[in-house]
Amino acid sequence: MPRQVIVNADDFGLSANENAVIFAAFQAGLISSATAMANMPAFEAACTMARHPTLHGRIGLHFNLTYGRPLSQAILGRRTFCDGNGVFDLNLPRHSLWLGRADRDAVRAELQAQWQRCVDHDMRPSHIDSHQHVHNIWPIGEIVAKFAAEQGVPIRLARNLGLNLTLPKRLFKGLLNGRLQSLARVTADYVCTPVDVRNASVPSDGVLEIVAHPTRLGVDFGDAYLDSGESLSEVLEQGLRGVARVSYADLNREETQGATALE
Repeated sequence: MPRQVIVNADDFGLSANENAVIFAAFQAGLISSATAMANMPAFEAACTMARHPTLHGRIGLHFNLTYGRPLSQAILGRRTFCDGNGVFDLNLPRHSLWLGRADRDAVRAELQAQWQRCVDHDMRPSHIDSHQHVHNIWPIGEIVAKFAAEQGVPIRLARNLGLNLTLPKRLFKGLLNGRLQSLARVTADYVCTPVDVRNASVPSDGVLEIVAHPTRLGVDFGDAYLDSGESLSEVLEQGLRGVARVSYADLNREETQGATALE
C-alpha cells in the first residue's frame, strides 16, 4: 500500500453543482483536496466554501487553457490558445515539444493571472494541476513547474499508473515526470484515476494522488471516471483501506520540515 493518498477533486468553481458535490465530498471525508478554476462562473462561491475548516488550505489551482475566457490580455491575441471571440480554443498538439516565446509569455501571464485571482480571494493555492491535463504538454509543463517552484507549492505529475498505458506513453510520461519533478521539487510519486484503483494494483510505497471528478449517487458519491451507479467510496475503500488521506499542503509541509531538519 502507498504511505499516503491524496484524493483530489478537479473543477471546483466550474458550476454551482460541482461546488456542492465537492463540498459534500469533503464533509464526508471522501476527498482530501481539490483544485479550483479561477475563470469559471462559480469560482467566487468556491472561494467562500474554501474558508470552511474542512477545506481551508486544501484547495489548489486547476490551471485552465481550454475552457471559457482567459483572465489576462496577452493570450487573447495568440491563436494557439484563443479564437477570434476571445474564448479559449487550444490549438497545440499534445505531443508538442516546443512553444514560441510569445506563446510562452502568454501562458505564463495567464497562469499568473489565475493564481493571483485565487490569492485576491483569500485562497492561496496549495498546489497546481491543470484542466484537461494541459500541463502534460511538454513546454506548458515546464512553465507550470517553474511557476510552482517559485511559489513554493507542489505540482501534479502526469498519470503514471494504469493498465492502458502503452510502452510509448510510459516512456514519454517517465521523461515528462522526471522533468516536472526536477523543476518543481515537490510532487506525489504516483497519479491515477479511480478506475486505475479498481482495475490495477496500487503502489506499495510513496504518495499516490487519485484524480477524481465526484458526482452525487443518492447519499453516496460516484465519479465521472467510473461506471454509472458505481460507488467511488467503495472503490477507494476496497483499494486503499487504511491508507491515510492527506492534502498537498500536508505533503509540502512534510517536505519543508524534512529539508529544515537536514540543515
